[in-house]
Amino acid sequence: MSKVSIALLSVCLLITNAFGQASNPAAIMARKQVPILCYHQIRDWRPKDSKNAKDYIVQIAEFKKHIKMLADSGYHTILPDQLYAYLTTGAALPKKPIMLTFDDTDEDQYTIAAPELKKYGYKAVYFVMTVSIGRPHYMTKEQVKALSDAGNIIGSHTWDHHMTSKYKHDPNPKKDDWVIQVDKPTAKLEEITGKKINYFAYPFGIWNKSGFPELHKRGFKIAFALADKRDPNDPLMCVRRILDSGYWSAKTLSNSIRNSF
Repeated sequence: MSKVSIALLSVCLLITNAFGQASNPAAIMARKQVPILCYHQIRDWRPKDSKNAKDYIVQIAEFKKHIKMLADSGYHTILPDQLYAYLTTGAALPKKPIMLTFDDTDEDQYTIAAPELKKYGYKAVYFVMTVSIGRPHYMTKEQVKALSDAGNIIGSHTWDHHMTSKYKHDPNPKKDDWVIQVDKPTAKLEEITGKKINYFAYPFGIWNKSGFPELHKRGFKIAFALADKRDPNDPLMCVRRILDSGYWSAKTLSNSIRNSF
């Protein structure tokens, strides 16, 4: 074999090692899924809350019990970079890994959830819907930055929660859904945090395959859905999460984690 051939082979091996596993859907699908929980509001129920809404509202005392259960059970929180490395290269994770995620920018995520997680040394991912920043009962940009500065991860969650499955391109950037819902909000979060935003969560957890190339093009490493099955051809763009329901006890949550992942 000539020196040129050897050199080319070496380059090919380097490229395969660097990128091959990340583009190997079968290897990603074969790895054991890491439990990922999704939260929205952490507050006590109100008389006007509907039955459906209560699914998305974990009452404060129960939330504290749930987090204590995770800690007492030996769960260690991980962040998306760790998950990405594990899925694409098989990188080691701590024993009993779990990821905690929060959608929609509710202020109680900062005032109630984050201090509770801090008691156990837990970190989380906060998927921010930028239209709500600074509005009553939602986080301010200073609070978003504080979460980021404390070692949590801020992710993109669109401008105003329109489903990605309905996005359309338009020659006019002011009318292009991908620009309005993803590009501008992501840029705003990068401006607030001073960090690159690498992770995305679908509004309502709803995705379709046509959106995957758009998310890849924008440099997102992982896009988080909810409990639907993954696409075996591009599993990084539909990583599963489950809701921690407001109706669940700590024991129910524990069982759901084991049964869902």
